[in-house]
Amino acid sequence: MENFTFQSPTKIIFGKDTEQQIGKETVEYLNNNKLNKKILLHYGTGSIKKTGLYDKVIASLTEAGVEFTELSGVVPNPRLSLVKEGIKLCKDNEIEFILAVGGGSAIDSAKAIAAGYYYEGDTWDLFEGKAAVKKALPVATILTLPAAGSEASPASVVTNTNTEDGKDRKLAIRTELIRPVFSILNPELTFSLPDYQTSCGAVDMFAHIVERYFTNTKNVDLTDEMCEAVMRTIIRNSNLALKDPKNYNYRAELMWASTLAHNGLLGTGRQEDWSSHMIEHELSAMYDIAHGAGLAIIIPAWMRFVYMNNLQRFVRFAVNVMEVKPGKYTETIDKLEHKETFDEVNIEETALKGIDAFEEWLKNINMPTRLSEIDINDEKFKEMSELCCGNNEIGGFVKLSKDDIEKIYEIAK
Repeated sequence: MENFTFQSPTKIIFGKDTEQQIGKETVEYLNNNKLNKKILLHYGTGSIKKTGLYDKVIASLTEAGVEFTELSGVVPNPRLSLVKEGIKLCKDNEIEFILAVGGGSAIDSAKAIAAGYYYEGDTWDLFEGKAAVKKALPVATILTLPAAGSEASPASVVTNTNTEDGKDRKLAIRTELIRPVFSILNPELTFSLPDYQTSCGAVDMFAHIVERYFTNTKNVDLTDEMCEAVMRTIIRNSNLALKDPKNYNYRAELMWASTLAHNGLLGTGRQEDWSSHMIEHELSAMYDIAHGAGLAIIIPAWMRFVYMNNLQRFVRFAVNVMEVKPGKYTETIDKLEHKETFDEVNIEETALKGIDAFEEWLKNINMPTRLSEIDINDEKFKEMSELCCGNNEIGGFVKLSKDDIEKIYEIAK
């Protein structure tokens, strides 16, 4: 196990009707931190109004005496242009606090506004690594789509559709300064989600664990077991929630899994990877597809490209997560972790069965697993690969060059 620092100060307010506490929680935070009662209310393109959540939030904030300025219009793969509009709005109205209501896109957009508020240059500098976030506005959230885990993470991802070279880019920043101060999680708010969004969300949260689970770090038994438990929970409850969308228990399991998948706990003491996310970011920046759908295509392709680098890890995934039961044993494993469980397994066959089982789950929840299914051809594979890493390498589990990335896109074709 590697050295680590774990900090997750986000206050989680979980359960039925908790969105009605937003006024009280906001005022309490503002008073405790000697901030004025002016906030930015940031949300998407109108779904919270259709569900009635908007009216509840407005009533609660008004009753608590909170002044709010609204900025709607967040779309999937949130845009830098709206972030810049939000920064100006906050400065013009002396706003000191941002409340995001929605899924990961709304929350990521709010975090980007918070990060860019005190920076005097172009906010995109922060995402390109040309400048660091030194100070940020506090952000709180009401989560409506469990997926990105942004409600308790220190990360934000936005898309810039106005770069100097004319190529859309999707980049991330990561700093503790933008981790939400509190988040309200009511599973009831997810009852009306379309099946497609439920499935995309399940893949997204699962992917956050994949990026941590596939590691070369030894002696991480505790987090191995935790990762496996949360991945199994996502598989089981996504299947159930699609059959019974208004079942509180299924939705609650998914909502809490989303938070735990990306608040940092499952990666403690481990080397992480993140190459699948970086490869997918180029895909969704170029074609503006849903992040979860892109991950459903890229991760199996990534697995098929790298599995031979650590067969033991993929056997463990197959058996402990995808519940593959190996057939006839034909090989003895000398170095397999917990080998008493897997003695004499044909490890390559079992590893491939695990990847097949993972892909089968994706198909069962109606996710695409090939680029051809969403009408994307190989025209831009080379360009996306070069944008992804240039002459550098990405990944912690396996180092990938731009040529490797292009091969992964080919596998995903």
